[in-house]
Amino acid sequence: MTTTVAVRSRLSRAEWSVLALLVFSVFVNYADRVNLSVAAPPLKGELGLSEYELGKLLSAFFWTYAGFQLFGIAGWVVDRFHVGWVLGIAYFLWSGATAITGMVTGFTTLFALRLLLGMGEAVVYPAYSKILACNFPEHHRGLANALIDAGSKLGPALGTLAGGVLIGRYGWRAFFIAMGLGAMVWLIPWSIWRPRDAAIGSAVAREAPGLVEILGQRSAWGTFFGLFCCNYYWYFLLTWLPFYLVRERGFSMQKMALFGSLAYLTIAGAAVVGGYVSDRWIAAGGTPTRVRKTFTGGGLALASIILPVSIIRNENLAMALLLAGCYAFGTFCSNHWAITQTLAGPRAAGKWTGFENGVGNLAGVVAPWLTGALRTWTGSFYIAFVMAAAIALTGAAMYVFVIGPVAPVAWRRRN
Repeated sequence: MTTTVAVRSRLSRAEWSVLALLVFSVFVNYADRVNLSVAAPPLKGELGLSEYELGKLLSAFFWTYAGFQLFGIAGWVVDRFHVGWVLGIAYFLWSGATAITGMVTGFTTLFALRLLLGMGEAVVYPAYSKILACNFPEHHRGLANALIDAGSKLGPALGTLAGGVLIGRYGWRAFFIAMGLGAMVWLIPWSIWRPRDAAIGSAVAREAPGLVEILGQRSAWGTFFGLFCCNYYWYFLLTWLPFYLVRERGFSMQKMALFGSLAYLTIAGAAVVGGYVSDRWIAAGGTPTRVRKTFTGGGLALASIILPVSIIRNENLAMALLLAGCYAFGTFCSNHWAITQTLAGPRAAGKWTGFENGVGNLAGVVAPWLTGALRTWTGSFYIAFVMAAAIALTGAAMYVFVIGPVAPVAWRRRN
């Protein structure tokens, strides 16, 4: 009995291999999302783009990324076909789009490639949820999801840093080509170690619930709007924190880079710690409901501590509160996808995650725009920080009160 517990308390070598590849893929995924922003200054000048055209290019990714998930396409593909192949093909598509970007000569081709990038990346989170729901036990999903989330935070941080160096030395075209082709090396180990369990193929898809049945679950709506609130907070930090530190705090670019990257790294580190602790708690007998809700609800609620950051004059105290809010947010990030994977189960993980991530990423449109509008109307960031804190508290309520027990939904049987 003791031996069995010891064995089950650790991931197998095969599981670690799959998880490491998923973490690397999300790192590349998020680095590819910001590469156009990094290359924008020289690219805009060389291609003769207007600021309006550049704005369309920067938003094009979300058109297909959110759209393919909101309309159920990404989830259907993941549930219908073998997820190992789906993720591999999607990875090839978005890496290829990145590489070809280095060869474009005009707006139309570049816009089409950004749409293709969004299409390829749309299946990523549905695929991750499907793989974890089918292959990782409940008491290992906290750490697994936390490591994947950490990869999503490290991607923009290191991608921006490396991009700036490479573009300055070799130019933006070489940057895109090297990034796209270099990333494709991932396909070799993925072809060897990808999950091959028949349970994640079409056999499960034949019994998968439809989107209407998923939408009939109260807990599903809790995860949809909870993720929207979480993403609002994240996109607020990702898009406006550097500007706030420079313009309102008077930080130099070097000092901004230090505190900005430290904030993102704090989120990543807290996610890993939170994932490990939550798994150990469940392994020791804690119920998934209590454990997952403690981290998600408590993490988002405590993340609202950033509220006074914009009005505290003491720089050290303000930055301490900012990093404390980021740490709390990181503990939330360690567990929210684990809730979806448990509720949906292998039969619905793809569709549920796809629609949830589609709703959640609408915050990528709302948060940057609303923050800019609030600062324009008020002349400061105070109301923007209030909004981010209030939405974080709303998200905490979604996870604690709207989502029911964290247990697999009893889906209707198919004949």
